[in-house]
Amino acid sequence: MKLKKRKIKHAAIFLVCWFAFLVLLVDGIIKFQTLLVFFGSYALLETLLILLVILPTIAVYIFTKE
Repeated sequence: MKLKKRKIKHAAIFLVCWFAFLVLLVDGIIKFQTLLVFFGSYALLETLLILLVILPTIAVYIFTKE
């Protein structure tokens, strides 16, 4: 599978914007401690947040037209 520069650029822009939005949401609005109490496990919460950033970025890369 050959990587395309345009697809990588769009995925990278999405990654930065989505990551910034999630940081604002988790640290500013919802509060990390609230999520930690809800999920009960620091490792589970961190894994979930990382997947919430990586999986949509991969989807943007896959569905971006060349």
